Amino acid sequence: MAALRIIKKYPNRRLYDTETSAYITLADVKALVLQYKDFQVQDAKSGEDLTRAILLQIILEEESGGVPMFSTDMLANIIRYYGHAMQGLMGSYLERSIIAFHEAQKRFQEQAQSIYGELPKIPAEAWAPLMAGKEIPNAMGGYLEKGAKAVIDMQQELRNQALKLFSGFPYGATEAPPAEEPKPRAKSKASAKKPRGRK
Repeated sequence: MAALRIIKKYPNRRLYDTETSAYITLADVKALVLQYKDFQVQDAKSGEDLTRAILLQIILEEESGGVPMFSTDMLANIIRYYGHAMQGLMGSYLERSIIAFHEAQKRFQEQAQSIYGELPKIPAEAWAPLMAGKEIPNAMGGYLEKGAKAVIDMQQELRNQALKLFSGFPYGATEAPPAEEPKPRAKSKASAKKPRGRK
């Protein structure tokens, strides 16, 4: 395996690529991401891992210019999950969804190449009818199925966590139902004969 590419970040916000021995920009780091290169951004003084901070900075620049990927409502909903009990679960759910979408897109491109040969990159506007629900190809259908399965898995995980949380309470929903339906008690002769009231 190739050694991890180290990029050092200096106090003046400049990034230094130790592999090429040259200063680089955020655009160069983005290019490394697009090329699936493994790298780590470190603070030049402390050695602290700053990779996530740099990636978030790239996302911020992408969202600020051009066509944003996240709507205001989506960003607000993501923010609401910080500090929430389900924060970790939401993070893993979003990660699984993005991986499933990436796999579906890859399969779609492979299927298209096997039928039509090498094709140019599909422009972003060409995906609009697909996302609107028109003529979804098999690959996208598979993604939707995986997305639905991820939702079901998340609901099951939530249910399991709830059962564990309330298992200590005597009235919790975790009590197993009786093996057989209880039979009604036989009425005693005394209770069976009710005195008739006077008319």
